[in-house]
Amino acid sequence: MIPAPLRRAALVLTVAATALLTFAAPAAAHGADAPDGTDYRATITGVDPARPGLTARMVEAGARLELTNDTGAEVTVLGYSGEPYLRVGPGGVYENIHSPATYLNRTLAGETRLPAEANPAAAPDWRRIEDGPTARWHDQRTLWRADAPPAAVAAAPDREHRVRDWTVPLRAGDTAGAVRGTLDWVPPPDPYPWWVAATLGFLVIGAAGLAPGGTTAGVRALRGVGALLALGGAATVTLTVARAFDTGAPGVGGMLAELLTGQVWTLLTGLGALAAGGYALARRPAADFVLALAGACLTVFAGVTNLAALSRAIPPAAGPPVLVRVLVVVGLATGAGAVAAGLLRLRTAARAARPTPHPDPVTPAPGQVGRGAKP
Repeated sequence: MIPAPLRRAALVLTVAATALLTFAAPAAAHGADAPDGTDYRATITGVDPARPGLTARMVEAGARLELTNDTGAEVTVLGYSGEPYLRVGPGGVYENIHSPATYLNRTLAGETRLPAEANPAAAPDWRRIEDGPTARWHDQRTLWRADAPPAAVAAAPDREHRVRDWTVPLRAGDTAGAVRGTLDWVPPPDPYPWWVAATLGFLVIGAAGLAPGGTTAGVRALRGVGALLALGGAATVTLTVARAFDTGAPGVGGMLAELLTGQVWTLLTGLGALAAGGYALARRPAADFVLALAGACLTVFAGVTNLAALSRAIPPAAGPPVLVRVLVVVGLATGAGAVAAGLLRLRTAARAARPTPHPDPVTPAPGQVGRGAKP
């Protein structure tokens, strides 16, 4: 019969592999099709006409342009041929089904096939798509869509470059306006130091599993791994909130909705790691198994799905990019380290639970009389 600790270790590995194959893509989802990171920084420099309540910003690592109109009067966003594309105002957001931009802007790559009704010269036909006064869309004018980098970037990729100034035209009544901004190339970071930090953290935490269970050193090691896993859980929750902020979710309700939909797996993983860390600190039964299982989930959802942040200049999360990378490394190192420590402790427990074989009794050979045997 397979010892219970080994069955638990096999379960941990099965759950981790299943989670990686099944949920890694949904966990990484950020908006509809935003990138996991980019080296192009899109920045808003101004909005015309300058009116209180008319604001714009870039969200989802610059993948979408967001326009909010709380002025009380409608503002029209113009498409790529100067046709009316969006109407944004107190009555909600409307899109013109005859504007090619309506279809091209549905994906980041702008590869949507245009239907027959997409005709910029046709009279606008408006369809309501949002109730509030905020529109978000992929705008090709703010993005670098070519596969090859600009010539200046190719010549000196280790320097920051201004790629272009861009303009998205608006119309407020009879007044022409625009959202204006810049697109810059930002050299990507060297991922090597981050990988070294994650590897060292994994090795140090995993080595705690070598301390024999039931000893003073083993108890301290269990508590140490539990505390570090809880730290990884807190880092993951922080990272999840930063990603939700970057989607442009409006208000507390919008943030909660984003956390419970687009970011739900990462959020649950972080909270689960916090709970598992507390479970280990309390020295509960099966703490080794709980540590390994929570660590496996943390490795997948907080580490693997956010690896692009280590090699991209602009990660899809609010806050300083360096802080985002620190949070990813902490989640990755503590998660993988908890898996290693938990599995090592389960293996040690399995060995201790294995029964000691008894030697077979010696049978006297024919014609011989064993000591104490009757002739």
